[in-house]
Amino acid sequence: MEWIELAVGELNDVMWTYILIAALLASGLFFSIKSKLVQFRLIPEMFRILGDKAMISSEGKRGISSFQAFCISAASRVGTGNIAGVATAIAAGGPGAVFWMWLIAFLGGASSFVESTLAQIYKVKDQDGFRGGPAYYMEKGLNKRWMGILFAVIITFCFGFVFNSVQSNTIALAFEDAFGTNQTVVGIVLAVLTAAVIFGGVHRIAKVSQIVVPIMAVIYIILALVIMIMNVTEIPAVFSLIIKSAFGLEEALGGTMGAAVMMGIKRGLFSNEAGMGSAPNAAAAAAVSHPVKQGLIQTLGVFVDTIIICSATAFIIILSGDYMNSDLSGVQLTQSALSVQVGSWASVFVAVAIFLFAFTSVIGNYYYGETNIEFIKKSRIAVFVYRLGVIVMVLFGAVASLDLVWSLADLFMGVMALINLTAIVLLSRIAWAALKDYLEQRKDGKDPAFYRDSIPGLKGIESWEVKSQKEKE
Repeated sequence: MEWIELAVGELNDVMWTYILIAALLASGLFFSIKSKLVQFRLIPEMFRILGDKAMISSEGKRGISSFQAFCISAASRVGTGNIAGVATAIAAGGPGAVFWMWLIAFLGGASSFVESTLAQIYKVKDQDGFRGGPAYYMEKGLNKRWMGILFAVIITFCFGFVFNSVQSNTIALAFEDAFGTNQTVVGIVLAVLTAAVIFGGVHRIAKVSQIVVPIMAVIYIILALVIMIMNVTEIPAVFSLIIKSAFGLEEALGGTMGAAVMMGIKRGLFSNEAGMGSAPNAAAAAAVSHPVKQGLIQTLGVFVDTIIICSATAFIIILSGDYMNSDLSGVQLTQSALSVQVGSWASVFVAVAIFLFAFTSVIGNYYYGETNIEFIKKSRIAVFVYRLGVIVMVLFGAVASLDLVWSLADLFMGVMALINLTAIVLLSRIAWAALKDYLEQRKDGKDPAFYRDSIPGLKGIESWEVKSQKEKE
């Protein structure tokens, strides 16, 4: 296994890091400018939509609700990246890595809006309601099925197998540190629980996510706020340290500034997934009256994930001072930092929190793979084999080395992001047209509704009615 770890590490260093950083920053900046900072100026609209009863309930609808789709994507986003990933970034790149996580979230919010809006526009109907995502808009929007198949294969392997190995690996390490539990035993338990949920279909995944995600996020944020209140006089110093470490002369001369940039952006992308092409798979499953509604909801998810939850972890670690201990990394660093602040029981709390965060990520990740297998070919046998593969990889991740699973995650994450960013840049004009249509209807005091002829010349649409037909009815 050592030679695999070495080879994957070399690929990450040579091929993807700088290309990925350039692509993420350039595309995020492009989308931000073209949309006139949609990720900031429409924040009030995001909360208005999220509070709409029609967006929360899926009863009587074909498909799942907007809020359930938000929770599925949040289940995938809010996982080990928020607890272990942030700790890994700070351990390797110092406090300055947090600034670059913030930056990638601010720019990534625009990327998330574009990809999720496109996923809604080009979604298709299936037995559970709707399916969609990058593979679908690559085929129907760009007329490039080969590109869609390539993306579908990579995301299925990346999320269903590699990322789920990261999640189970972090759970196993957290339980070993807190309870001394054997990693193999933890892996077996996780595999059984995963099987119980994923064989229940998208509606079971949505129901589990809708219950667990908000509860676990609120509890974790409350604990972080308590710690910040306990250390309120130190908060300005923490902000100062983050900014200084991100741009400081000392860090630049010492070479740690580069590490801060790379680790902050890589771990930030792993956490919020903006532009990677994962969240659109959940966004497409929602039953909404206009694609922009789900685009805005998913953008809000990026901010919740990185600006709130990741920042909470970062402040806990920096306030403790444990990030300077070279013997600590990943989830064990977060456990140690919390223990410094609130006592030894924190190690147990983090283990339980990691379990909830990471397990919901496992089932969210699974759904992304299933949706893309259905894109390639509708086959019950293929889905069944995929489910077995996910269960095996959950077990494998629990006993594999930490460096190997994170290196694999970085490599495949980079490939996915580059393919998806290429597609959404080419299709972005469709998203801007949809946004213009939405804002014009809101200005007229309407609840925006979308039709396949709302955008002149739009092709490849299956799930939206023609306006003239609707008016006749």
